[in-house]
Amino acid sequence: MYTPLEDMTDATRLTRQGKLAEATRLIQRALQGLRAPKPATEQAEPRAANPAAPMAHVLPEVEDVAFRELPAQPDIARPEPEPAPADTVHRPGAFDSHVFISGGKSYNYRLFTPDAAAGTAQGPRPVLVLLHGCKQDAADFAAGTAMNVLAQEQQCIVVYPEQLRSANQMGCWNWFEPAHQRRGSGEPEMIASLARQVVEQHGGDAGRVYVAGLSAGGAMATIVAQLYPDVFAAVGVHSGLGPGSANDVVSAFAAMRKAQRKTGAPRQAAAALPTIVFHGSADKTVHPSNGSQIVQETVAALKSGGELKRVLTKSTEGDRAAMRTSYSRDDGTVMLEYWEVAAGPHAWSGGDAAGSYTDPSGPSASAAMLRFFLRHRRPAS
Repeated sequence: MYTPLEDMTDATRLTRQGKLAEATRLIQRALQGLRAPKPATEQAEPRAANPAAPMAHVLPEVEDVAFRELPAQPDIARPEPEPAPADTVHRPGAFDSHVFISGGKSYNYRLFTPDAAAGTAQGPRPVLVLLHGCKQDAADFAAGTAMNVLAQEQQCIVVYPEQLRSANQMGCWNWFEPAHQRRGSGEPEMIASLARQVVEQHGGDAGRVYVAGLSAGGAMATIVAQLYPDVFAAVGVHSGLGPGSANDVVSAFAAMRKAQRKTGAPRQAAAALPTIVFHGSADKTVHPSNGSQIVQETVAALKSGGELKRVLTKSTEGDRAAMRTSYSRDDGTVMLEYWEVAAGPHAWSGGDAAGSYTDPSGPSASAAMLRFFLRHRRPAS
């Protein structure tokens, strides 16, 4: 009798032989419980440029929202400003491209800085780090989340790091690789270091730095927040997975299919960071049980600091029904929000159709996250 373990065994052998495309198809088939080979007319998945590269570099995403190829995104077009009063001088906001070097690698990133009036008292601004999902880049993610519009209103700086295609062919953050699950190295170190640099060089508020992401970006955001509680004040996870969900490509597929029971060490004190989670109930790429698991683990960690009050509220934002569950301290501080979006797909809720992987009909994840973040400041060390 066939068992999925047979395909997993064959996939391991093929990986060692450098036959990555064949191994990937076997893993997908095993996770779906299928035995028969795919039709011969189906196109083979692209092979990694380097046959010896880790299989993680060809980790696919099963899409339940069609990916839209977008043209190159220019800097945000801004209308000609009206003449300012003689006693007021305005510095135009910007959405610029930059390069950040970490671990000997050069990462591209986009930086949004809001308009400000010269001569007006401007204290340090909150800083939001947004991590895109697979197949996306910084400009695409900025367009889809429309976060820059909200950041202008709230006077926030937004940083959009970009994954290297040489590190992952699909542009996914490598949340499932042990090399990127440790403090002081890999992608988490790059993201935390970039956040520190933006604070220092662009007038950011070191006590109000936040990180959020979608899908693979959401999974990486949970890892970064856990590893760097001395940098980030809160974390947002949209359609993502919690830290420790996987340590290789096989366990990554399993976790994406359904949240797995974790046998390793429990989440440390960093899990007590204020957290906001969005997940659609119809997500076919990252199973909604992953959102629930993040919430359960975070509640358990937060309870070490005292009991929490739980309140359920039905959202009236957007065309999709959504249930918001909030957990607050005795003083009324909301430490955790969980948004369950009814029939929501694997896409940024309430996003702009100008970007890929967006669900314009849902409640605005961008507005909810920014609202939640700005209530929190990291305690002084």
